[in-house]
Amino acid sequence: MTTWRVELTELAAQQLAEISDVRVRRQIARRIDELQTDPEKRGKPLLGELAGIYSLRAAGQRYRILYRIERERVVVYVVAVGIRKEGDKRDIYSLARRLLRLGLIDPNA
Repeated sequence: MTTWRVELTELAAQQLAEISDVRVRRQIARRIDELQTDPEKRGKPLLGELAGIYSLRAAGQRYRILYRIERERVVVYVVAVGIRKEGDKRDIYSLARRLLRLGLIDPNA
């Protein structure tokens, strides 16, 4: 079984640090650590604009961890962490689409 290296982008690290509830932050950190084994099987591949990025549920299904996999280097890059709140401008998927359009995340890098 291959062990993957997991790295957080600066944005993802900042988003995780901004979560005030320590218990929730720990739950998310544990889910991120789980990405060291079988990251392709743990999350769900996103479609459309966010193709190339995976989504993993965390902290009671409320939060999402968005990550991309670089198979050649055996690295998982966590690109964003946030709350799934459909219709809200702070929804993690809306944020990820904006970051993608701005070129701040690259699902194919």
